[in-house]
Amino acid sequence: MFPGAPSAHNLFSKRAIQYQWRSNGPVFTSAIIIACVAVWVVEMVFSLFWPLGLATMIYYGRFDPLTAVAQPWMFLTSMFLHSPKSVLHILFNMLALWSVGPVLEKMMGHWPFLALYVLSGLGGGLGLMSWAALWPGGTGWLGGAYGASGALFGLFAAMLVVYRRIGEDIRSMLVWMAVNFLMPFLVGGIAWQAHVGGFIVGGVFTWLLVSGVHALRGKSLTFRTMVYGAVVLALIVAGVLVCNLSNPALTYIM
Repeated sequence: MFPGAPSAHNLFSKRAIQYQWRSNGPVFTSAIIIACVAVWVVEMVFSLFWPLGLATMIYYGRFDPLTAVAQPWMFLTSMFLHSPKSVLHILFNMLALWSVGPVLEKMMGHWPFLALYVLSGLGGGLGLMSWAALWPGGTGWLGGAYGASGALFGLFAAMLVVYRRIGEDIRSMLVWMAVNFLMPFLVGGIAWQAHVGGFIVGGVFTWLLVSGVHALRGKSLTFRTMVYGAVVLALIVAGVLVCNLSNPALTYIM
């Protein structure tokens, strides 16, 4: 169903991992899946035996626009948390990652793919911050969110950019993306703002890698990843700081 997706054997075999690294296989895709599932298992165990530990884990790990600048680790930790109340949250996200991650990692290489994933996840946080800053009444500052979907939507955007450039048929991928975009309208409690933020950042970063500034087109993909990654990261940080100027928490601090 998903060409290039890793098998269960490739997730755990050392020899297979070494081969996958040399052949641009889904090493980071597999690592992210394992990390997300492991964290979710810990959440499940905490929910059964230590509810206070679960509450603390989610409180400090989820993305909270009100405190994100003061606690910047939330931009990363929120990408690995999923709802312990239902298996569907992590199942759907990991299935989506399984479907597009190996293809992109094969085409881009390990480090550009990891940069894309992380930047898209940070873009999801920027999307939530932007909504909090722009939404009248300031209610957007009071919400919290977690999950890998912001990063995943960045991967979806990357697929569109890359496949459009090489002229591949992406109709089946468009259907899969459409299902994901429609989910917030069908299921409540989904942070669509993170989807939009991750999609935009992932699309822009990938476009810069495949097109970008004419003077850098002859440079290696690794070099372009470092340059454009630094630029996109700086823009994300700047955007977050600008959004945070309207944070109501600053009023109480001052």
